[in-house]
Amino acid sequence: MNILLVEDDAVIADAIRVYLGNSLMQVTHAATLGEAKHYLTACQFDICLLDIALPDGSGLSLIKFARKYSQGLPVILLTAKDARDDKIQGLNTGADDYITKPFDFEELMARINSVYRRSTRQLDSFLRHGNLHYDLANKVVKLNDKRLALSASESKLLIAFLSNPNRILNEDQLKDYLYGVNEDVSSNALNVHLFNLRKKVGKNIIVTERGLGFRLASIEEQSQ
Repeated sequence: MNILLVEDDAVIADAIRVYLGNSLMQVTHAATLGEAKHYLTACQFDICLLDIALPDGSGLSLIKFARKYSQGLPVILLTAKDARDDKIQGLNTGADDYITKPFDFEELMARINSVYRRSTRQLDSFLRHGNLHYDLANKVVKLNDKRLALSASESKLLIAFLSNPNRILNEDQLKDYLYGVNEDVSSNALNVHLFNLRKKVGKNIIVTERGLGFRLASIEEQSQ
Protein backbone atom coordinates (compact mmCIF):
# COMPACT_ATOMS: atom_id res chain seq x y z
CA MET A 1 0.00 0.00 0.00
CA ASN A 2 1.35 3.42 -0.97
CA ILE A 3 0.67 6.11 1.65
CA LEU A 4 1.10 9.88 1.63
CA LEU A 5 1.84 11.11 5.15
CA VAL A 6 1.33 14.86 5.64
CA GLU A 7 2.77 15.69 9.08
CA ASP A 8 5.04 18.54 10.17
CA ASP A 9 6.21 16.94 13.43
CA ALA A 10 9.39 15.10 12.46
CA VAL A 11 9.31 12.77 15.47
CA ILE A 12 5.73 11.65 14.81
CA ALA A 13 6.38 11.35 11.09
CA ASP A 14 9.49 9.19 11.58
CA ALA A 15 7.65 6.91 14.01
CA ILE A 16 4.77 6.43 11.56
CA ARG A 17 7.15 5.79 8.67
CA VAL A 18 9.06 3.15 10.61
CA TYR A 19 5.93 1.38 11.85
CA LEU A 20 4.17 1.34 8.49
CA GLY A 21 7.40 0.45 6.72
CA ASN A 22 7.76 -2.59 8.96
CA SER A 23 4.23 -3.50 7.86
CA LEU A 24 5.45 -3.48 4.23
CA MET A 25 3.83 -0.17 3.36
CA GLN A 26 5.52 2.51 1.27
CA VAL A 27 5.33 5.93 2.95
CA THR A 28 6.01 9.28 1.28
CA HIS A 29 6.37 12.09 3.81
CA ALA A 30 5.39 15.71 3.24
CA ALA A 31 5.91 18.27 6.03
CA THR A 32 3.91 21.08 4.41
CA LEU A 33 0.87 21.66 2.22
CA GLY A 34 3.16 22.70 -0.62
CA GLU A 35 5.10 19.44 -0.51
CA ALA A 36 1.89 17.43 -0.26
CA LYS A 37 0.42 19.14 -3.34
CA HIS A 38 3.59 18.39 -5.28
CA TYR A 39 3.41 14.69 -4.43
CA LEU A 40 -0.30 14.48 -5.22
CA THR A 41 0.25 15.86 -8.71
CA ALA A 42 3.24 13.60 -9.39
CA CYS A 43 2.38 10.27 -7.74
CA GLN A 44 -0.43 7.84 -7.07
CA PHE A 45 -1.38 6.96 -3.48
CA ASP A 46 -3.77 4.52 -1.84
CA ILE A 47 -4.39 6.57 1.34
CA CYS A 48 -3.47 10.00 2.72
CA LEU A 49 -2.75 10.47 6.43
CA LEU A 50 -3.31 14.18 6.94
CA ASP A 51 -2.39 16.37 9.90
CA ILE A 52 -4.66 19.39 10.26
CA ALA A 53 -2.23 21.87 11.83
CA LEU A 54 0.48 22.48 9.23
CA PRO A 55 2.99 25.37 9.06
CA ASP A 56 1.62 26.78 5.80
CA GLY A 57 -2.11 26.35 6.45
CA SER A 58 -4.86 23.98 7.50
CA GLY A 59 -4.61 20.42 6.27
CA LEU A 60 -8.35 20.53 5.62
CA SER A 61 -7.67 22.69 2.56
CA LEU A 62 -5.78 19.76 1.05
CA ILE A 63 -8.82 17.47 0.93
CA LYS A 64 -10.46 19.15 -2.07
CA PHE A 65 -7.08 19.40 -3.80
CA ALA A 66 -6.50 15.69 -3.20
CA ARG A 67 -9.90 14.81 -4.65
CA LYS A 68 -9.08 16.84 -7.77
CA TYR A 69 -5.73 15.23 -8.54
CA SER A 70 -6.31 11.78 -7.08
CA GLN A 71 -9.99 11.03 -7.43
CA GLY A 72 -11.29 8.73 -4.75
CA LEU A 73 -8.18 9.01 -2.55
CA PRO A 74 -9.20 8.12 1.03
CA VAL A 75 -8.11 10.63 3.69
CA ILE A 76 -7.58 9.90 7.39
CA LEU A 77 -7.13 13.00 9.55
CA LEU A 78 -4.54 13.15 12.33
CA THR A 79 -6.02 15.53 14.89
CA ALA A 80 -5.32 16.96 18.32
CA LYS A 81 -7.30 15.32 21.08
CA ASP A 82 -9.48 18.37 21.77
CA ALA A 83 -9.95 19.50 18.16
CA ARG A 84 -13.64 18.52 18.02
CA ASP A 85 -14.63 21.26 15.58
CA ASP A 86 -11.75 20.32 13.25
CA LYS A 87 -12.92 16.70 13.24
CA ILE A 88 -16.48 17.67 12.36
CA GLN A 89 -15.34 20.12 9.69
CA GLY A 90 -12.92 17.58 8.27
CA LEU A 91 -15.57 14.87 7.96
CA ASN A 92 -17.97 17.36 6.40
CA THR A 93 -15.25 18.40 3.95
CA GLY A 94 -14.83 14.81 2.80
CA ALA A 95 -12.36 13.05 5.08
CA ASP A 96 -13.05 9.34 5.48
CA ASP A 97 -11.95 8.95 9.10
CA TYR A 98 -9.86 10.57 11.83
CA ILE A 99 -7.60 9.46 14.64
CA THR A 100 -6.60 11.59 17.62
CA LYS A 101 -3.08 12.24 18.87
CA PRO A 102 -1.49 10.59 20.71
CA PHE A 103 -2.66 7.37 19.05
CA ASP A 104 -1.89 3.69 19.24
CA PHE A 105 -0.13 2.36 16.14
CA GLU A 106 -2.30 -0.76 16.05
CA GLU A 107 -5.39 1.45 15.98
CA LEU A 108 -3.84 3.50 13.17
CA MET A 109 -3.20 0.32 11.19
CA ALA A 110 -6.74 -0.90 11.80
CA ARG A 111 -8.20 2.38 10.57
CA ILE A 112 -5.96 2.36 7.48
CA ASN A 113 -7.05 -1.16 6.59
CA SER A 114 -10.72 -0.39 7.25
CA VAL A 115 -10.74 2.75 5.11
CA TYR A 116 -8.77 1.02 2.36
CA ARG A 117 -11.22 -1.90 2.25
CA ARG A 118 -14.15 0.49 1.97
CA SER A 119 -12.48 2.45 -0.81
CA THR A 120 -11.53 -0.59 -2.88
CA ARG A 121 -15.07 -1.97 -2.70
CA GLN A 122 -16.20 1.26 -4.37
CA LEU A 123 -13.73 1.02 -7.24
CA ASP A 124 -14.86 0.42 -10.78
CA SER A 125 -14.27 -3.14 -11.91
CA PHE A 126 -12.52 -1.78 -15.01
CA LEU A 127 -9.01 -0.40 -15.37
CA ARG A 128 -8.64 1.85 -18.41
CA HIS A 129 -5.78 3.69 -20.04
CA GLY A 130 -6.36 4.99 -23.53
CA ASN A 131 -7.38 2.06 -25.75
CA LEU A 132 -6.25 -0.50 -23.19
CA HIS A 133 -9.10 -1.90 -21.06
CA TYR A 134 -8.96 -4.49 -18.27
CA ASP A 135 -12.23 -6.02 -17.03
CA LEU A 136 -11.19 -7.16 -13.54
CA ALA A 137 -14.39 -9.07 -12.84
CA ASN A 138 -14.16 -11.21 -15.96
CA LYS A 139 -10.36 -11.04 -16.35
CA VAL A 140 -10.62 -9.83 -19.93
CA VAL A 141 -7.99 -7.54 -21.46
CA LYS A 142 -8.68 -5.63 -24.66
CA LEU A 143 -6.49 -3.36 -26.76
CA ASN A 144 -8.30 -1.38 -29.46
CA ASP A 145 -11.33 -3.63 -28.75
CA LYS A 146 -9.26 -6.71 -29.59
CA ARG A 147 -8.98 -9.30 -26.83
CA LEU A 148 -5.48 -10.17 -25.63
CA ALA A 149 -4.48 -13.56 -24.25
CA LEU A 150 -2.29 -12.95 -21.21
CA SER A 151 -0.78 -15.38 -18.76
CA ALA A 152 -1.46 -15.00 -15.04
CA SER A 153 1.93 -13.36 -14.51
CA GLU A 154 1.47 -10.99 -17.44
CA SER A 155 -1.95 -10.02 -16.06
CA LYS A 156 -0.45 -9.20 -12.64
CA LEU A 157 2.16 -6.98 -14.24
CA LEU A 158 -0.43 -5.21 -16.36
CA ILE A 159 -2.59 -4.53 -13.30
CA ALA A 160 0.48 -3.05 -11.59
CA PHE A 161 1.02 -0.60 -14.47
CA LEU A 162 -2.66 0.27 -14.88
CA SER A 163 -2.98 0.89 -11.13
CA ASN A 164 0.03 3.23 -11.19
CA PRO A 165 -0.36 5.20 -14.43
CA ASN A 166 1.91 8.09 -13.39
CA ARG A 167 4.67 6.14 -11.63
CA ILE A 168 7.92 4.54 -12.71
CA LEU A 169 8.00 1.01 -11.30
CA ASN A 170 11.45 -0.40 -10.63
CA GLU A 171 12.50 -4.04 -10.70
CA ASP A 172 11.91 -4.66 -6.99
CA GLN A 173 8.42 -3.14 -7.09
CA LEU A 174 7.46 -5.25 -10.10
CA LYS A 175 8.75 -8.38 -8.37
CA ASP A 176 6.60 -7.55 -5.35
CA TYR A 177 3.51 -7.19 -7.55
CA LEU A 178 4.32 -10.42 -9.35
CA TYR A 179 5.54 -12.74 -6.62
CA GLY A 180 4.88 -11.07 -3.28
CA VAL A 181 7.24 -9.25 -0.96
CA ASN A 182 8.60 -12.34 0.76
CA GLU A 183 9.78 -14.15 -2.34
CA ASP A 184 13.36 -14.08 -3.62
CA VAL A 185 13.10 -14.26 -7.39
CA SER A 186 15.71 -13.85 -10.11
CA SER A 187 15.64 -10.80 -12.34
CA ASN A 188 15.57 -13.06 -15.37
CA ALA A 189 12.18 -14.52 -14.42
CA LEU A 190 10.70 -11.04 -14.17
CA ASN A 191 12.30 -9.94 -17.44
CA VAL A 192 10.78 -12.88 -19.33
CA HIS A 193 7.23 -12.03 -18.21
CA LEU A 194 7.81 -8.33 -18.81
CA PHE A 195 9.20 -8.97 -22.30
CA ASN A 196 6.17 -11.12 -23.21
CA LEU A 197 3.72 -8.53 -21.86
CA ARG A 198 5.34 -5.67 -23.77
CA LYS A 199 5.35 -7.78 -26.90
CA LYS A 200 1.57 -8.25 -26.62
CA VAL A 201 0.49 -4.74 -25.62
CA GLY A 202 3.24 -2.85 -27.46
CA LYS A 203 6.47 -1.21 -26.37
CA ASN A 204 4.86 2.18 -26.98
CA ILE A 205 2.46 1.43 -24.10
CA ILE A 206 4.96 0.16 -21.52
CA VAL A 207 8.12 2.19 -21.92
CA THR A 208 11.60 1.91 -20.44
CA GLU A 209 13.10 4.59 -18.24
CA ARG A 210 16.80 3.71 -18.40
CA GLY A 211 18.33 3.07 -15.02
CA LEU A 212 14.99 3.58 -13.26
CA GLY A 213 12.46 1.00 -14.42
CA PHE A 214 9.31 0.97 -16.52
CA ARG A 215 6.13 3.01 -16.72
CA LEU A 216 2.84 3.20 -18.55
CA ALA A 217 3.11 5.66 -21.42
CA SER A 218 0.83 8.67 -21.41
CA ILE A 219 -2.07 8.78 -23.87
CA GLU A 220 -0.16 11.37 -25.94
CA GLU A 221 2.94 9.13 -26.11
CA GLN A 222 0.91 6.14 -27.22
CA SER A 223 -0.49 8.03 -30.19
CA GLN A 224 2.92 9.12 -31.46
